[in-house]
Amino acid sequence: MLAYLFLITMKLVLLLELTDMIFNFTSENKSVKVKNKENKVKRRGPMSFKEEKREKIKLYILEKIADGQTDFVAKTAEAFETSLNTIYRYIRELEAENVIRKKDKKYVLVGNTELFGLKRSKGEVSEEDVIYSKCIAKYIKELPDNVERIWQYSFMEIMNNAIDHSMAENVTLIVSQNILNTTILIMDNGVGIFKKIKEYYNYDSLDIAVNELFKGKLTTDSKNHSGEGIFFTSRILDRFAAISDGKVFTHDKYRENLKNLEDLKGLEQFDFGKGTTVHMQLSNNSKKNLKEVFDMFADDDGGFTKTRIPVKNFFETYPVSRSQAKRLSNRFEAFQEIELDFEGIDEIGQGFAHELFVVFQRNHKNINLVPIHTTKDIDKMINHVKSGE
Repeated sequence: MLAYLFLITMKLVLLLELTDMIFNFTSENKSVKVKNKENKVKRRGPMSFKEEKREKIKLYILEKIADGQTDFVAKTAEAFETSLNTIYRYIRELEAENVIRKKDKKYVLVGNTELFGLKRSKGEVSEEDVIYSKCIAKYIKELPDNVERIWQYSFMEIMNNAIDHSMAENVTLIVSQNILNTTILIMDNGVGIFKKIKEYYNYDSLDIAVNELFKGKLTTDSKNHSGEGIFFTSRILDRFAAISDGKVFTHDKYRENLKNLEDLKGLEQFDFGKGTTVHMQLSNNSKKNLKEVFDMFADDDGGFTKTRIPVKNFFETYPVSRSQAKRLSNRFEAFQEIELDFEGIDEIGQGFAHELFVVFQRNHKNINLVPIHTTKDIDKMINHVKSGE
């Protein structure tokens, strides 16, 4: 048992470091199994101008430390037009509050990390709300109401996927929190998410399964699930990644076109093992609102009728052929409005444009295709094929 716990702990630390690599943010102090959360983000009443400025300066300092910057003292003093002595005083206060500490001659954020191991055979992998209450709630309950609601929705949606779809015997949860962010990892040893989607829909490759998740309304159990959980969770959180069978699905704006772990230096030989790892992160003081995200993709009656698709994720080269357009438009019938995001794509081929904006639209007049972030060349090609009608 001790050997097993040691291996789990080592994998915990390694996984946190690897997911840091995926998102390219600075790792914090990682201590396994803490008893009390020291750095609670408390709800505050109205602050005076002086207090508000002090809090803004401290937050600026913390963000620079989280980014791994070492010359933040002078930058902070310059940005807020205050003295170096004032900045050093705030740093000492943050150290005294155990929010930051020095490590290898530079400051890092202090964070707490806890691991939970759940077994299906013991009845521990059965009810996501119970798991949330036992393992997650204590980290979230002191955060602002909007953040708490986002975490309740996001965790329980992803945990339910592990319960209902993965058929995993073991599920491991990792909660890591510092003064700025909360990070949660859910790892199972069941059927990998992309493999299950590929086999259920008989797709030709895991890449197609990854791409279909961007559209939403994708489920392998339509009687009991809507296929909305991952779609909305990946859009409401600051960081989201699902990792399985060497593939990555992420909605992080800097890594959205990442599909293969082998594309990341340092991860080429790492084996995440059987199952799926889901990485989620949200700022403890996020201003995001769950309802606003739902409303972006809903009609007046609240139905999930809209979606947004990053076209660049679907093609290794620029989209040119009719067959590419047909693959992209698979399951478009599930929506009334589809935003096709062409960011990162300079041009499209005539066959692709005609199949999508003429042939598909002719056969699906009730579906509105909305191209966004287009170049002049893309607009010109779309107008060209439409003018031939």
